[in-house]
Amino acid sequence: MNLNQLFSLSLRGRSEEIALEFEDVVYSFGEIDRRSSRVANLLLKRGFQKGARLGVYLSNCVEMIDIFLACLKSGVIFVPINILYREREVTHILSDAEPRAVISSGELPGGFPSWNVMDLSAEARTHSDQQPDVPIDGDDAAAIIYTSGTTGTSKGAVLTHNNFAANAVNLVTCWQFTPNDRLLLALPLFHVHGLGNGLHCWLVSGCRMRLLERFEHQKAAETFASFRPTVFFGVPAMYVRLLDTTVDAPVRLFVSGSAPLPPQILEEFQQRFGHTILERYGMTETMMNISNPYLGERRAGTVGIPLPGISVEIRDAEGRILGDEVEGELYVRGPNVFREYWKRPDATAAAFSNGYFRTGDMGVRSKDGYYTLKGRASDLIISGGFNIYPREIEEFLLEQPGVKEAAVVGMPDRVRGEVPVAYLVTGEEFDAAAIEQRCRATLASFKVPRSFVPVKSLPRTALGKVQKHLLSSAV
Repeated sequence: MNLNQLFSLSLRGRSEEIALEFEDVVYSFGEIDRRSSRVANLLLKRGFQKGARLGVYLSNCVEMIDIFLACLKSGVIFVPINILYREREVTHILSDAEPRAVISSGELPGGFPSWNVMDLSAEARTHSDQQPDVPIDGDDAAAIIYTSGTTGTSKGAVLTHNNFAANAVNLVTCWQFTPNDRLLLALPLFHVHGLGNGLHCWLVSGCRMRLLERFEHQKAAETFASFRPTVFFGVPAMYVRLLDTTVDAPVRLFVSGSAPLPPQILEEFQQRFGHTILERYGMTETMMNISNPYLGERRAGTVGIPLPGISVEIRDAEGRILGDEVEGELYVRGPNVFREYWKRPDATAAAFSNGYFRTGDMGVRSKDGYYTLKGRASDLIISGGFNIYPREIEEFLLEQPGVKEAAVVGMPDRVRGEVPVAYLVTGEEFDAAAIEQRCRATLASFKVPRSFVPVKSLPRTALGKVQKHLLSSAV
């Protein structure tokens, strides 16, 4: 089943019902359907064929939804580009994906030719609002989404209609979405979190959605009060900012992902607002793999248990399956897992083992099946023969007075090979000597950071992941 068929099933007979609110304008499901069909017919008239790529460099807007759904209807592959990316990053994606055109709201970095989104929308109004007759298979590519590039050059993950559909149906079922829900979505649609989770849960459930162009905590607080959402998807940085506001709404579900949620933030949010944030685990190549239960214990510091139909194994460096309470790399298999890396057969082959995708994330499974992430395998620091996982040190540092954010990376050392170094965003209470003393009293000696480097901010992706490979230039 392709996504067009899946969405049609949930929206049948509801053409006149309110579907979407954006910047004080309300759209029905029928309007969204007709708008996207016009864009799809325009793409076909412009010579786009099934399998052609369309780059999209836009912040959240209704037109971005039109374009995505138009790609699904026409067989064109949607290639979203992070609007925070600049010339070097945009050039890499465009050179790699080779889109036939790029839609943006202005000139692209580097002078790449682009199709202005307002011009596209105006031209689309003259085309048929009937869905074009293009055969779409569930195994056809729906989008190429580029990885965050937290460890280097990003790769394009090819996600199929079936991948997106399996993910959306799982989330709608497990998180108990209904047409009566009201989803507040401030996540960027150029990211798999906003697109594959937020947008698709909206369309599969047929609920009502308020879309924000971007997250700003005071604006979000006002929207909670006016829109009265029942579901909110966010990243840890959003929840930290929401703690400075008042959340007044009948929210039944707060979900956090895309970066680790510090346990103290979960606890503080629960005490402040009476809600236990549901943390889950996914990535660009797989969307959602593991989730704390909607009904049942949402265990702080864990990402929960595997979603239905998804198999998760923990293996050692030689690929041998490990038992409970033993740390290793997470391997996943399921209908949600991407097809391939775009034009990277070697990288694709290296990413899979016996049908399982190697996530590169380290974790451990409890005896009752809850998974806890321990950091990226690529973050592993080997110091004098000892393995050091930065997340353990980072979590300890975040508990210290004056430490607002922390990132630990390995730096070359002539004697030990590597040693940990901590980069810290600090406040007035920060006392480096006192924190080093606490580290020495609490952590094994080889885990104590060799130095504590104060920085104004940590380099992050749009969804809040720290780009550790850029930290040497962050001072």
